[in-house]
Amino acid sequence: MSFTRTLRAVGGAVVAGALLFGAAPTALADQNRDDQWPLKAFDSQGVWKESTGKGVTVAVIDDPVNGSHPDLKGNVLPGKSFIDGGRGDRKGTGDHGTGMASLIAGHGHGGGNADGVMGLAPDAKILPVGRPEVGVGVENSGLGEWIRYAVDHDASIINMSIGPSFLTDSDKRALAYAAQKDVLVVVASGNSGESKLGDLAANPGVVSVGAVDKAGKVWAKSNSGSQLMLSAPGVEITSASASAGQYRLADGTSDATAYVSAAAALLRSKFPDLTAGQIANRLVKSAGLPPGKKGLELPDSHYGYGFIQPLKALTADIPTGSKNGPLKTPKADPAAGTGGTTAGNGDQQASGQQEEGLGTGAIVGIAVGVLVVVAIIVIVVVRQKKNDRNGPPPGGFGGPGFAPQQPGPYQQPGPYQQPGPYQQPGSYQQQPSAPGAFPPAPPTQPPGQ
Repeated sequence: MSFTRTLRAVGGAVVAGALLFGAAPTALADQNRDDQWPLKAFDSQGVWKESTGKGVTVAVIDDPVNGSHPDLKGNVLPGKSFIDGGRGDRKGTGDHGTGMASLIAGHGHGGGNADGVMGLAPDAKILPVGRPEVGVGVENSGLGEWIRYAVDHDASIINMSIGPSFLTDSDKRALAYAAQKDVLVVVASGNSGESKLGDLAANPGVVSVGAVDKAGKVWAKSNSGSQLMLSAPGVEITSASASAGQYRLADGTSDATAYVSAAAALLRSKFPDLTAGQIANRLVKSAGLPPGKKGLELPDSHYGYGFIQPLKALTADIPTGSKNGPLKTPKADPAAGTGGTTAGNGDQQASGQQEEGLGTGAIVGIAVGVLVVVAIIVIVVVRQKKNDRNGPPPGGFGGPGFAPQQPGPYQQPGPYQQPGPYQQPGSYQQQPSAPGAFPPAPPTQPPGQ
């Protein structure tokens, strides 16, 4: 299910409306670049001084990605097409996958790369996972297999700007597998304006994303729900299309999802030791809200914890937080503990040894335990005989009975027994927006309106 409404394919699209972000357009940029208002909103030049996403692979489960597009060439790995079993970086009949890839890792083209589309993480790599064209009984066929492929081919982020109508048990196990392998899964909330998220966006462990416009206002068709985590630009978004040199202008939570995946790639590049949950934590703790919405109880069903502010996420002093951060833990996948479906002969042999009987370590442990018990019995017997001969001192050993044992340090309630930061009400309440944050000024009416 494609979550983008393509408005038109253009060589140079003009986006009407005043920007609410103070950055001036690049003088030498072509119209497509000038139309990329989210880059101005994010202060992309400031962002790229902190991180460009280098060293991070983002899987795009979508239409095949045209790796020969001038704005993407060199940033797209071969991947796989689950349509014909071939490579995933070949031009297909759909534009959607190429568009999402360009918003994540496009690098533009021409002198100084000033032309075309620039992604928010221009040095990240795209792993294209091509899925069958949308159709009845097709859109969800193989989702679990696609996810496992992405995880097993070193993607640390999976972008799914798609919305299957249902999840099978196999799909859910694959999502759990991704979580156990520390892969951040980012999914679109959907474009039907419903107040309920679909199975994929509502699944525990994923980052579900809604769309907002230039003013930070929620897009009317963005699906909402209690599981929504973040929002991002998704209105009048210019991206690449599968045809080389062509571009598209669209609305949708698909585009918003791609921007969140790109922001996550920036963070995973700068903070490689953070878990997927801790990356989500930085995105959540740095998110913003538009004027008039500061008092919302978060997460809000329409904004989640707010719209992403990548520069703040990269630079703010944000505590690392727990391993899972704001992500809920999906049901464990039993296959993931030893490599899931990719476990080799070594894992199978280890499993066989466990079935045949006790291992060497267990036998040694039992033997040591028996010796300790025997030693204790001997000591007690010897001491008792000695006591029988000499008799106890007045009052018995230890005086009139043993003194009550004082609680030791490990008997006190430990820090992990206290409610953690993710259990406190409002622990993810909105952080104050940084100067110039999204958006810094009230919206103005576009020319002619």
